[in-house]
This record gives sequence, C-alpha cells and structure tokens, in this order.
Amino acid sequence: MPFFDVNFLSILIAAVAAWIFGGIYYTVLSKPWLAAQGKTLEQCKAEQAGKSGMAKAAPFILVFVGEFIMAWVLYGILVHLNMFTLRAGIISGAFCWLGFVLPTVTANYAFGGRKPMLTVLDSAAWLGALIIIGAVLGGMGR
Repeated sequence: MPFFDVNFLSILIAAVAAWIFGGIYYTVLSKPWLAAQGKTLEQCKAEQAGKSGMAKAAPFILVFVGEFIMAWVLYGILVHLNMFTLRAGIISGAFCWLGFVLPTVTANYAFGGRKPMLTVLDSAAWLGALIIIGAVLGGMGR
C-alpha cells in the first residue's frame, strides 16, 4: 500500500465519526458506566478538578489518535482484501473487534479486577467505533 495511494480523507472522516460516536455513546450511558467504574459523578468531578487543561484533554486526544490508527490499519486490510464496499467494511470492522479488541479488553479488565459490566460497556463502544470506521472506509472506497 503505497503511502501516496491512500485515501486519507476517508481515514480522517472515519476517525472523526468514530470519535463523535464515542462521545455520544458515553454521554448517553454515563450513569451505567460510572456505576460499572464504581464511582459517583461527584468523585469524577473532584478528580478532574485537580487536573490541568492538558491533562483533561489528553484522553480525548489519545482516543482520536487511536481511532485514526485503527482507521488507517482497517483501510490497509480492505486494500489487501480488495473489498471496498459498505458490507465488507462493516464485516471487517466487526471481525477486528471480535478477534483483537474484545479479547484484549476482556483480559485487561479481568486481571484489573474490573466489573464485568464495564467490559460490556467499553467493548460495545469499540464495536460501534470499528463498525463506523469500516462503514465509512468501505462506503467511501479507495
């Protein structure tokens, strides 16, 4: 996959769409997510109050960079499959989630002693992100 032959616009749009989805997802599910974390809203506000602006922004930036990398890699997978269709993008995103993200999140959270509901909520967020990334990439084509 030559560097100059990559549709970076589709990768950027896919990453932005996944990032926006994550914001909406966690806003809608903030109460169950906080409960799965074992925290209250007040505790989270207190933790945030002591942080600098950059420290508050860093997780959002890291998530966007990660989603950009995920989009670029999924784009490469679709190039190697030569399957730039909406269906192929969605299926490839879902397979990447099933094969790589779900086992990783599950293992990390199990060893970290996290509640199973947190695994469900966070894993579902990554499934949504990868399906969106795959849909955008497959739908926009090469």
